[in-house]
Amino acid sequence: MSKISKRPTILMPTVAEDKAITAAARSDPDAQPLTPKQLEAMVPLRALRGRPKSENKKLLVSVRYSPEVVAYFKSTGKGWQSRMDGVLRKYVSRHLRGAG
Repeated sequence: MSKISKRPTILMPTVAEDKAITAAARSDPDAQPLTPKQLEAMVPLRALRGRPKSENKKLLVSVRYSPEVVAYFKSTGKGWQSRMDGVLRKYVSRHLRGAG
């Protein structure tokens, strides 16, 4: 059984009505049409949602650390996970240089 849409029918204004609406909008100083430059600068709302995409994508993993290690990094305040990542990255960098 198909469902019939309950959406109301949209009636487009006539040319005369459209001209009257446009004239009224242009006469309102608070409702001026957007300039071509403003229209070009617009982006879809979904592009603005969420955190910006990082160039350095990180992997989500589940790891277990010693309680004292986690406690130390947490005690350094906000951003402790990034600092922990930085320490591990330095470790890897030093050991990669030494291996080559």
